[in-house]
Parts: sequence; C-alpha cells; structure tokens
Amino acid sequence: MTQLYTAGLTILSQLADVLDQISEEDFRKPSPALSNATIGQHLRHTLEFFVCLEQGYEKGVVNYDKRQHDKAIESDKFVALATIRNVLDFVSDKPTNKPMTLEVGYLPDSEEHVSVETNFMRELTYNIEHAVHHMAIIKIGIREVAPLTVIPQSFGVAVSTLRYREDTAVST
Repeated sequence: MTQLYTAGLTILSQLADVLDQISEEDFRKPSPALSNATIGQHLRHTLEFFVCLEQGYEKGVVNYDKRQHDKAIESDKFVALATIRNVLDFVSDKPTNKPMTLEVGYLPDSEEHVSVETNFMRELTYNIEHAVHHMAIIKIGIREVAPLTVIPQSFGVAVSTLRYREDTAVST
C-alpha cells in the first residue's frame, strides 16, 4: 500500500513543481490543442477528484460528479498550488484503507445514481490513474502555451509505460 501513497505524492509534487514554473497568464491561456481549455481547467478537474475523495473519506461515500468546479482553482495558480498542498497533506497522512461507496450517475437527464462498493485504496488508485491521464493532456497544453517549462519525462506517463520504454531501450 505504501507505493500507492508514494505514487500519489509523486504526481502531486510533479504538478506543483511544473505549476511553479508557469506564469499566471499562461495558466489561464486557452490552448487551441486542448479545444481552447486551459492548463488551469485541466488541473482543477484533476485536483477536484482528490478533493472529493478527501471530503468523502470520513463518511465513506465518494461522488466525483459532485465536484465544486471551483473557478478559483482554475484561474488562480496560487489557489491551485494551495489545493495541491492540501491534497498532499491528506495523502501524506496515509489514510487507512476502509470500505467506501462510490456514487455514480450516467444518465444525463437524471440525478439518480448507482452505489458501488469500493474502498479507499481503490479510489486512491483511480485518482492516481486519472491524474496521470490528465497530466498527459496538461503537458500538451504546457508545450503550447508555456514552451520553456521544464517537464519531467515521467510527467503524465504511466509507470508501466516508463518500464516498457526502459526495457525496450535496454533490449535494443
């Protein structure tokens, strides 16, 4: 289980490190490659999944559809950095695994949801995978609107892909 906490802390730290390099203007600049979404919008989306997990932990119920869509996180890089720090603190505390319920709804014209049995570690895993996916998208936006930003090679790349690349490079 320790590797899940480490993975979560690593990706959140990578997000903070990259965000530190980006100007406020570039953080909010629409990226044509991202259908005019901003780095801030993708970061907010990513962070709010972790926030939902933290908020739902105590009661044991998480519903990612009930995200706040907090405009301050997506438009103010310092609010985004503070959010990252809060989530880092939560993950650093290594919450214990416990049963949880995931509420999901896939009908666009209904508030009805389905309850699915899950647990904290499964949801942390989901958040890590979701973050890596969005970090890959964020990287595309950064390369377009803030090309001088130094991005780690592992940013937005699944660990299995990193291992595959290393194995392939060694065998050639």
